[in-house]
Amino acid sequence: MSNVHLDLTDGVAELRLDNPTKLNALTPAMLADLERHLTVLETNADLRCVVLTAQGDRAFCVGADINAWADLSPMDFARYWIRSGHRIFDRIARLHVPTIAVLSGHAFGGGLELAAACDLRVASPRATLALPETGVGIVPGWSGTQRLVQLMPAAILKELVLTGRRLSAERAYTLGFVNSVSDDPRGDAFAMAAEIKTKSPQATEVAKYMLAAALNEERSAMIEALGGAVMAASPDKTEGVAAFRAKRPANFKDNSRDDT
Repeated sequence: MSNVHLDLTDGVAELRLDNPTKLNALTPAMLADLERHLTVLETNADLRCVVLTAQGDRAFCVGADINAWADLSPMDFARYWIRSGHRIFDRIARLHVPTIAVLSGHAFGGGLELAAACDLRVASPRATLALPETGVGIVPGWSGTQRLVQLMPAAILKELVLTGRRLSAERAYTLGFVNSVSDDPRGDAFAMAAEIKTKSPQATEVAKYMLAAALNEERSAMIEALGGAVMAASPDKTEGVAAFRAKRPANFKDNSRDDT
């Protein structure tokens, strides 16, 4: 049985972690489920927003299940475990629609990194954030020292990484990492998704690409996506494809000139 569920309703998807007995700690099977669902979402033309939630109110996700990686060899740890998490979290960050993480409780280690891969975050007052990896002899491995440095002050990130201290929801809101703190974070997240649905789908997607480029999130890929979209809508693309199919030279025109 899957421990990650996907529900789609009227253009809004809910991705729900469902491993509450282990505080939604991520297992290899859960990572595989996340990736499988992302493949569905990436090809859904009607998708407008994704809300990432977790079962229970004790924890959003306390990171990677230590039993899943503790006995891996150093090379397997780097080659499979770290790279798999990076690949999947990067796919979340690159989704063509806005994503909202609902932090119903603890977001530790990989759970905090998972929340950071989303565009927006809504937290319960009980939520706490932490990067406790150095306490078990490892370091943040799923972009905790890379993506997070774009989202919170360097001094605070160093405090989390080097001391393992926990960050309260209110402090995370004050620092700008969390968009709001609410007694009903899931309800607020879906209200935000409803607002997003009222906006232009194409403008929202392009704006997300532009923001990603500005934040150095896959900057080169975002620039090429924007350029590709512009050219795909151009008369030159239409003429080029038509000429290729007709096996004739293309007749490109300078459409920037007004000859009227």
